[in-house]
Amino acid sequence: MATDTSAARAYLPRNRRFITRLDLLGWAFVSPWVIGFLIFTAFPFVASLLLSFTDWDVVSKAHVVGLANYENFVNGVDTRFPTAIRNTLYYAIVNVPGTQIIALLLALLLNKRTRGISFYRTLFYVPAIASSVGTAYLWAIVFSNHGGLLNTALAFIGVQGPNWLYSLTWSMPALIIVGLWNVGTSMLIYLAALQGVPQSLYDAASVDGANTLGKFRHVTVPMVTPAMFFNFVLGVIGSFQVFTTAYIITNGGPADSTLVYTLYLYQVAFDNLRMGYASALAWVLFVIILAITIVQLLMARLWVYYEGSTGTMAGPR
Repeated sequence: MATDTSAARAYLPRNRRFITRLDLLGWAFVSPWVIGFLIFTAFPFVASLLLSFTDWDVVSKAHVVGLANYENFVNGVDTRFPTAIRNTLYYAIVNVPGTQIIALLLALLLNKRTRGISFYRTLFYVPAIASSVGTAYLWAIVFSNHGGLLNTALAFIGVQGPNWLYSLTWSMPALIIVGLWNVGTSMLIYLAALQGVPQSLYDAASVDGANTLGKFRHVTVPMVTPAMFFNFVLGVIGSFQVFTTAYIITNGGPADSTLVYTLYLYQVAFDNLRMGYASALAWVLFVIILAITIVQLLMARLWVYYEGSTGTMAGPR
């Protein structure tokens, strides 16, 4: 009986002060991050929402205008807003699937066990850590119509290259090509997922008579769908927030053919000093990305496979 009583006491919650010295020590260690989050993230987040209902040009006092900034999106007063939305959708629709296909193919190649494979993995990952501004300037030189590397290479095979950066037709494809070049992060995630696929599944598929394509379709693809889903979510968010390449290479031109959403937001805020309207633009972008992400999360139940879950293509556990 005495032993049972001692055991019961061991599981009873101990009385303690509301805040202990250990709690204070823990908060002291995390306080730099908490303070930084409150000052540089939470406060601007709330402030931008309040500013979206005002007309503020930075140098003068803000005037409350209610929903006037948001009404400009609906009644067609802002003619550049639909252009920015259309260009951003164009970029995202081509860039996101294109990036995922290239990244997965590269990951399949880099998953081979061969001499010097570490060098090639590093080589293909370098664009992800390179300076975005520096690479944008290099790509501007590549696409140049006067001695640019791309048009020079096309001329060698008898093809007249277009005037990439000054063409209404080819300026956006030029930006998409730059986006497709930077697949290092997605490739690395796919590579990690591929290395986590059990070899026993491939052996079982071989016993069942599956060829290389069959193994890829019925083993590799289902096992990497969590990584695929993660890359798609980040890819959509990144595509809707693309800025540096459009700002450096074309600055939205020619004739707004490369005016993506965040570049338009930047121009409204810092070129026109319409901070209230820019805040409204930012919140519209936030709602769009949030809605698309929620749809992706709901659709994930239909095609993302998690090991150990029931069903052929079961959703998250």
